[in-house]
Amino acid sequence: MSEPTNSAPVVQVSKEGAPAPSPLRCIGGSIVAGAIAVVLYRLTSSIAIAFASKPLQTDNFTTQRISAAVRTLIIGLSSLGTGIFALAAFGLFALGIQLLLQRSKEESTPPNA
Repeated sequence: MSEPTNSAPVVQVSKEGAPAPSPLRCIGGSIVAGAIAVVLYRLTSSIAIAFASKPLQTDNFTTQRISAAVRTLIIGLSSLGTGIFALAAFGLFALGIQLLLQRSKEESTPPNA
């Protein structure tokens, strides 16, 4: 019987056991995080427009204050999520560029004998 061959591609693994970052993985992650950030931005905008177009119909001071606080909290959390994903997308893209530059630098530098 012949031995089965492993045709799976070899993946570099870091010291902790997680796959090492590659430019392709970084750029792909950046695209995904950017898409999530865009979706969250549109969601935040639609929430803000909905809150602005539907004012609260009450004269009770306490109700107005609680409503304003809840609306601010909802928009703030949505904006926070948007910002986090946008920064993650930017950071992953920058890491991918850095890895590409390091790889090209290693390939252009002749090994010392």
